[in-house]
Amino acid sequence: MSHDELTIDVKSEKHGEALVFKLRGSLDLATAPTVRAALTDAAGDANRHLIVDLTQIEFLDSTGLGALIGAHRRASEHDGSLRLVVTEGPIARLLNITGLLRVFSVYHDLNDALADQARVTAAP
Repeated sequence: MSHDELTIDVKSEKHGEALVFKLRGSLDLATAPTVRAALTDAAGDANRHLIVDLTQIEFLDSTGLGALIGAHRRASEHDGSLRLVVTEGPIARLLNITGLLRVFSVYHDLNDALADQARVTAAP
């Protein structure tokens, strides 16, 4: 898979108003505008809870982080939330180093994100 290939699967979950975005590929300068538009649009609905599954993301840069931060802000403004699903590895380390583990609700498992349990905490 090339770094500029990204697919987004959006599906409504049976858990009320949660929408799950499954991202695969690279979330970078080339793909962030598409992701930003999809997340920001979905986050505009009142009480909308977004879950972004990053477990299949190979690369995440600052523009990708910006798209996630923007969606988080928009969801918060509309009494919603943004939760991230990440596995141990480079993406989790990036979120920890940047301090975003303290900003985002991060989970290692989609089921935990849906139930809002077992949130990942920042390493010292």
